[in-house]
Amino acid sequence: MLPAILVIATLGYLVDISVRIGKQSTREEARTADVIIVMGAAEYRGRPSPVLRARLDHAVDLYRDHYARLIMTTGGAGGDPAFTEAEVGRSYLIDRGVPPERVVVENQGETTAQSLASAFEIMQRMELRSCIVVSDGYHIFRAKKYLQAEGLIVFGSPRVSRPQSQFKEWWEYFRQAVGFALWQIGMAR
Repeated sequence: MLPAILVIATLGYLVDISVRIGKQSTREEARTADVIIVMGAAEYRGRPSPVLRARLDHAVDLYRDHYARLIMTTGGAGGDPAFTEAEVGRSYLIDRGVPPERVVVENQGETTAQSLASAFEIMQRMELRSCIVVSDGYHIFRAKKYLQAEGLIVFGSPRVSRPQSQFKEWWEYFRQAVGFALWQIGMAR
């Protein structure tokens, strides 16, 4: 009986978090901040994937609209030892007219939690206290919670994305809810 109650309670918690992630996923919160943090995504031999490119383009729009004076790109090497997601992002931003001195690079993280932990350390060293997180909508909730737990002021700004099936959308929310729950209990770093 106790294991069944535990399973039901856990599923209920994950569904609740999934709903909260869904609500956050479409909320545009961009406000003036110290830095725009672009969450990494795949790169292909030095070129950003369509997902990363969309995130970077959204960050450029926010930068040009004067929401922040800096953009931080995140993401390590992934499967490509020659390039990191963050460095590819930096090059892309510079090619779009963002001055090199306005781009900060976090290129060590291999997971969301690692990238955000490194981003927080960089922000601390630079005395930055607020940020706008740019990513896919389903990713914003978890990223915000990580950074808010460090005491930062965090706004979410989801990139524009193509519509997808409701099942795939909710699956992404649920996956993020599991990742968030594992982080809360100390099992995801």
